[in-house]
Amino acid sequence: MAYLNKDFINFFKNLSVNNTTAWFDENRKTYETAVKQPFKLLVDEMIKRIKKHQPEIAITSSDAIFRINKDIRFSKDKTPYNTHVGANISSQGRKSKEEPGFYFQLSHDGIMVCGGVYMVEAANLQKIRSYIAANQKAFAALYNDKTFKDTYGSIQGEQNKKLPEDLKAAATKEPLIANKQFYYSAKMKAKAITEDTLPDQLMEYYHAAKKMNDFLKKAMQ
Repeated sequence: MAYLNKDFINFFKNLSVNNTTAWFDENRKTYETAVKQPFKLLVDEMIKRIKKHQPEIAITSSDAIFRINKDIRFSKDKTPYNTHVGANISSQGRKSKEEPGFYFQLSHDGIMVCGGVYMVEAANLQKIRSYIAANQKAFAALYNDKTFKDTYGSIQGEQNKKLPEDLKAAATKEPLIANKQFYYSAKMKAKAITEDTLPDQLMEYYHAAKKMNDFLKKAMQ
């Protein structure tokens, strides 16, 4: 079953060059029928599938899906709408960018899939760094795993120039300890959006990241 069709792709193609409230209001019916409703069904399906591997997840699609309206209060770009739809599946859904989850974002030019820790508070960052320092071989085995590397490439994130004294020695052996973020991302081609196998394909990305997500979650306990 294909959840999305060419109307979804065309909506975002047009929105990207007509990002105004007037245009959106004129095309709201298309948004409701070609974007909002079918994307909700897709997210429902993904939650159901992921819940089989993470029984603690008790969210609904409403908890996972981000609003298409942008928060433009502090942005130089005052266009009112995102030119994509996105959802984060974790125990806290879209409310947490700290808990390792499974995020996917669809637009007219493709799909972005992400996992790991994108925003992390100081206390949890210290926990992650200390846990990595104490489990360097296990951590390296995860990011060197062939499936993880072939799917996501590497762990990304900004790094601190200075580290606490107790972590400096470990960081010479494992430079990723200096990271302030521990996330990974991949892109899927736009054609996957309208394919029957989209949930199956997304689950391949989920499984490729699950062990790393589990490691980071355990680090923050």
